Amino acid sequence: METFFDVQQLLKQFGLIIYFKDEQNTIEMMNQELTDIHRSGLISNEDFIQARLILNQRKMGKL
Repeated sequence: METFFDVQQLLKQFGLIIYFKDEQNTIEMMNQELTDIHRSGLISNEDFIQARLILNQRKMGKL
């Protein structure tokens, strides 16, 4: 997993398509959903950490 699109595709595997007009809101909701999926044991620690890193980098780039 290397891009924002890859994170979107990961969430899509669980039936989650997240989009808000404000990208910061989209990123926040994606982070929340990733946390829930990880807590449920549906994704590995490695995928969770990589996805959160990608989202946080995207978020910082928008500030």
